[in-house]
Amino acid sequence: MARIKLLEQNEATGAEKERYDELAGRNAVTNMKKGLLNDAATYDAYMGWYTSWNRLVEVIGEKDAILYAHAISTTNSCQLCSLFFISDVKGLGLDPSNLQYDEKELVLTELAQAIVKNPTAVSDELFDRLKSFFSDNEIVVIVGFAGQMIATNNFNSVLKIDVDSRLLPIINEFKPATWRENIK
Repeated sequence: MARIKLLEQNEATGAEKERYDELAGRNAVTNMKKGLLNDAATYDAYMGWYTSWNRLVEVIGEKDAILYAHAISTTNSCQLCSLFFISDVKGLGLDPSNLQYDEKELVLTELAQAIVKNPTAVSDELFDRLKSFFSDNEIVVIVGFAGQMIATNNFNSVLKIDVDSRLLPIINEFKPATWRENIK
């Protein structure tokens, strides 16, 4: 159960109601957005994720963007985001528990894991491999999106935002990351 109230449309007022009504009109209300809608400014800041996502898709393609966001979210052990991307990976016709990566996808996955685990220790070797596929401009998009995704992961995890009902059938496919177990 979420640690905060997930706002319902009839409870929203002011700027929060304007944003809620717009979302509801597009049938785009999720539990995370219900949490964010407790404060319009915070909601607006987090909606920047979509701008970053759209640019990421332009730069690396939808499949690679989904795999990259999946790697960030699962490494960060965010149940809600992981389930969204497990669903998206399945939508690509892939098995999320048995992913096979080409060289570019592997570099993106390794980068995603490294950024989550220790962003100050992303190796020069990994960065050189990244530069063999992407320009500086594209790397800024890729790393910038990681920051947006991690912020979203943290919001959902810290506040224990409830899993959306459409994801409940796959809830058992989420496997929490174990890499933090021995960190003191």
